[in-house]
Amino acid sequence: MQIGCSAPTSGPLIDPDSLVRIATEAEMLGYDYVTVSDHVIIPTSIASRYPYSDSGEFPSGAAAPRLEQLTAATFIAASTSKLRIVTSVMVVPHRPAVLTAKILATLDYLSKGRLTLGIGAGWCEEEFAAIGTPPFAERGAVTDEWMAVCRELWTADAPKFEGKYVQFKDVLFPPKPVQQPIPIWVGGESGPALRRTAKYGDAWYPIGTNPQFPMDTLTRYKAGVVKLRGLTEKAGRDPKAVGLAYRVSSNPEAQPKGTVDGERKLFTGTAADWTGDIKALQDVGVTSCDFGLFGASLAATIDNMRRFRDDVVAKVR
Repeated sequence: MQIGCSAPTSGPLIDPDSLVRIATEAEMLGYDYVTVSDHVIIPTSIASRYPYSDSGEFPSGAAAPRLEQLTAATFIAASTSKLRIVTSVMVVPHRPAVLTAKILATLDYLSKGRLTLGIGAGWCEEEFAAIGTPPFAERGAVTDEWMAVCRELWTADAPKFEGKYVQFKDVLFPPKPVQQPIPIWVGGESGPALRRTAKYGDAWYPIGTNPQFPMDTLTRYKAGVVKLRGLTEKAGRDPKAVGLAYRVSSNPEAQPKGTVDGERKLFTGTAADWTGDIKALQDVGVTSCDFGLFGASLAATIDNMRRFRDDVVAKVR
């Protein structure tokens, strides 16, 4: 089981020294990867529904200072030597396709092949408008075309593309990424996210706490996996070709034990409960889990990372 933790891209811990300390501590403690999140600009008024809260409101701290995801990921890569960096997730339509392909190829090249590309289509229409993306309503089609552009530029000796949004030919694109291919983890729990995963994802990467599509019990998660396997086979791929990853946004003791239909919610309760949950997911086929271990300060965050390593990670490896 690969275990990851989050590196901050917003809030009080984004100063360079704190960010480096968290990343290097994660590497020293034996975490396999760190995750970095993606928002380019936060509108002051958001009507769009945030998928991962019961109220649909974006979490507190939305007005906090934020780093650009891919720049922060490159900074972390330069500060470490073994740690993988997972975009969790990159909102694909936020950046032009060819530029995105070049940034990601550069990051993978300079990190010597340590990038895992978590992707999503996005949820905040107001942010899309402020950035100047293609139409929000077309974000699913844009995401799929952008990723096709990336694969073409990353692999073809003489890349060319003729799509609805992107066209190019007679171009060169060295250096290619070190990894062939860069692993793509598809975030999201909805039907379109599952179909996207089935079509070209290397792994499915849900968060369990989406109220509309909950994956917060083992039974619910297993049902999602069964649906994914069926869609993958329907897409003409071997279901075993798509791996399973799982993201948890909190740390032990953050939520008291809860139940759904008499079954305990995943990742609620104590460190012992969490250890059992990781082992249960591993039995289902999950190979990567990551956790948000932030505290109120740098010292508290480092303490959380160390205790989680000792109380949970050490017991599942």
